[in-house]
Amino acid sequence: MTIRDARPSDVAKIAALERECFSLPWPEEIITSQLSGPGKIMLAAEEEGAFAGYMGLQYVLDEGYISNVCTAPEHRRRGVASALIDEMISRAAALELAFLSLEVRASNSPAIALYRGKGFVDVGVRPGYYEKPAEDAIIMNLYIRKEPQC
Repeated sequence: MTIRDARPSDVAKIAALERECFSLPWPEEIITSQLSGPGKIMLAAEEEGAFAGYMGLQYVLDEGYISNVCTAPEHRRRGVASALIDEMISRAAALELAFLSLEVRASNSPAIALYRGKGFVDVGVRPGYYEKPAEDAIIMNLYIRKEPQC
């Protein structure tokens, strides 16, 4: 498996996965805007030459916010999301981010278990955050830098 920076040539593949995996998918214009620029990282995973998934992060100061994590259905349960998260944690540490934060559907037990296994902890709930269907979001954080910076 290869984890790399997403490229403009990946936008259509990311958009297709968005449509397949999410009830409110991001359009290609938003995906394109997330590929580069200050405070943005978008990773892509390839497995045996096939596009297997992606993960996005936006950061400001020392705070990181994971926007999307998605694995193609035919590549699930093979470590793709785990590898993407590991690479993003490494990059966040290199950027000296204090924490990473994400929201996940309360019913997405496999993702919640994966995030907890990576060290994320539940920090709150956003009632009714998701649509189609309506559902709460669990807010999870991973604390990278344990000591305060003065």
